[in-house]
Amino acid sequence: MKTRTSVSIILLLLISVSGYSQNLPSLLTDKNINATFSILAYDKNTQEFGIGVATNNIYVGNSTVYIDPAVGAFSVIAETEPLYAIEGFKKLKAGKSIKQAILEIKEKDNEANYRQVSGIDLKGNIYAFTGESLKYWNGRASEILGEDYVVMGNQLDDEVLLQMSNTFKNSKGTLGERLLQSLVAGQNAGGQISGKQSAAVVIKGVNNEWYNQIDLRVDNSKNPIKELQTLMNYHYGRIRLNQSLYAHRKGNIKRAEQKLLEAESMLDGWDGIYSRIAKANYLIRSEEDAIGWIKKGLEENPKWRVNVPAFYFLHNNPKMESIIKPDLFNINDWENAMQMLSSLGRELEVIELAHRLINKNIESSYLNFLLGRSYFYEKETDKAIKYLEKALFLDKANFEAKVLLSKIKL
Repeated sequence: MKTRTSVSIILLLLISVSGYSQNLPSLLTDKNINATFSILAYDKNTQEFGIGVATNNIYVGNSTVYIDPAVGAFSVIAETEPLYAIEGFKKLKAGKSIKQAILEIKEKDNEANYRQVSGIDLKGNIYAFTGESLKYWNGRASEILGEDYVVMGNQLDDEVLLQMSNTFKNSKGTLGERLLQSLVAGQNAGGQISGKQSAAVVIKGVNNEWYNQIDLRVDNSKNPIKELQTLMNYHYGRIRLNQSLYAHRKGNIKRAEQKLLEAESMLDGWDGIYSRIAKANYLIRSEEDAIGWIKKGLEENPKWRVNVPAFYFLHNNPKMESIIKPDLFNINDWENAMQMLSSLGRELEVIELAHRLINKNIESSYLNFLLGRSYFYEKETDKAIKYLEKALFLDKANFEAKVLLSKIKL
């Protein structure tokens, strides 16, 4: 009787502390297992693999996501084990199917009952299993296999996996956006019964550019999926901003305006990119719109003032008189002002400003480089050479001056 009472007390104590430490299964089994849900998918059109995952433990993206874009991807949750990916990739390269690869590793795994593993290959073939021990714990532990994707998780509310699956299946957008939509749906359906702490989305493909190689992670947060959404917005918002500027260069003003509008809605809060947004507004909309973003940067971050000199070209606007103060500029400020003018194609203004500064004995190697480059753009080769050589006289290590001078003298 005393033994039973002691066991009951221990169990009650374990249950009572589970909310403050790891979850109950981890405490009872001495396993580092935490409630987790994930989605693994392959986009045949873009040839990208992607994994989205969330858990109530720290840095989930560090130990559950494995992608080799040349062969496939694996997600290992609950009691994680990287060998499923390390050996799995070898087996896929040797010609084994995704199912064969996982089952052969599972057969030698004494801890398989505590794991959930999913995998997908280049043809979109999928396989997944949920360890038997996980099914006896609080919450649902299972997997759902769809076309080119699989969702799985443990210690979840009942509707989590179904909502994740349906959302991904019916979603639109890039693979990264669709994975995140699935994670959001899972969280909105109840998520993990023991809470939330970290989340990640990783995308890799053989043929995609750097901007489609995504590795976004929130390692420790009270609202990790919301923060992951912010990171995803910043990632795709920056792409849309680039698309806006490209469309403007090509003369497609309607597309430039649309992409800028999309970018602004996604980049709000990232003050580090407000300078580029302000520049885009100046080019595509108006001075007033550009000034609005400059003021927004200053309001959100006092240190943003370091960006102000680049907008010297707006100093005659009455709304900028109290913001842009050329009398207080140092040489770096003037260089930033000239660099921005050049990026706007206003080379004659760069030349005029540079000479005005040189006449006041305000100059540097980089200022002379900018002056020489503007003369080069204006097809005044002799003057370009003169000031590029002066830039190198002032600083032999001025790499940009060396490269441009070599190009001119070829």
